[in-house]
Amino acid sequence: MPDLTSMKNIGAEMARKLAAVNIRTPEELAEAGSKNAFFRLKTLYPGVCLVHLYALEGAVRGVDFNELPPEVKADLKEFSDMLKGKGGSPR
Repeated sequence: MPDLTSMKNIGAEMARKLAAVNIRTPEELAEAGSKNAFFRLKTLYPGVCLVHLYALEGAVRGVDFNELPPEVKADLKEFSDMLKGKGGSPR
């Protein structure tokens, strides 16, 4: 069974943090989705930032996070800002 580090953007440290929130396989990350996984990470590791969310979305899509379309990055930024209490409406 492939582990999380087989996915784009996921290194050993990110895989360790994901395992701490009960996401241990690529399938579990895909099922959780980037936003849910990020929310779970943010709860346990308040220092995770927008770049981590981009990395998770890229991993789910199988692309480098720098290749995410601008509209996807904008949506993810809005979600991240909402978690920080900077406005935006919950989805």
